[in-house]
Amino acid sequence: MNSHAVLYDGECSFCTFQMKLLRWMDWSDRFTLVPSADPRAAALAPTLTGADFNEAIHCVTEAGRIHRGARAIRFIALRLPLAIPLALFLWLPGIILVAERIYDLISRNRQWISRVFGCKGACALVPDRKPQG
Repeated sequence: MNSHAVLYDGECSFCTFQMKLLRWMDWSDRFTLVPSADPRAAALAPTLTGADFNEAIHCVTEAGRIHRGARAIRFIALRLPLAIPLALFLWLPGIILVAERIYDLISRNRQWISRVFGCKGACALVPDRKPQG
């Protein structure tokens, strides 16, 4: 694997919208976005189940380590220039514990959030950006 892989629920419009934003912020193409239904997801993270994918995004590093939820966001953000302030904030003592609870709350309500904020329609507003490589 030449980049880190971000595994996400491709059926969730909120998740898909977030991945489109991630693709735009990933100027160096450090991340490969893999929907959980893609066979590559099971190959990259054979220990994860469908329930795991429905609960959180996962980032599989080049070394094979898996970060989940808020910790995945922290790992990803540290590698995106525009998101570095968020990553540094998440490294402050105790913040990741709070971030995990907030992440879990958002994750449990993501379908509702998608409907309320119109994420499916918003996805159409953000044009696709193809990786450079």
